[in-house]
Amino acid sequence: QRNLLYTAVTRGKRLVVLVGQKKAVAMAARNGSGKRRWSKLREWMQ
Repeated sequence: QRNLLYTAVTRGKRLVVLVGQKKAVAMAARNGSGKRRWSKLREWMQ
């Protein structure tokens, strides 16, 4: 899922190495579905 890929890549401080098939990464980047998180982050930021 895209949100997991985004989290994995943005947590890297200096270097991020993706191990796997290019097709799997492409599928994850296209797959925007997933469970919506109800963290109330927007309310806390206001």
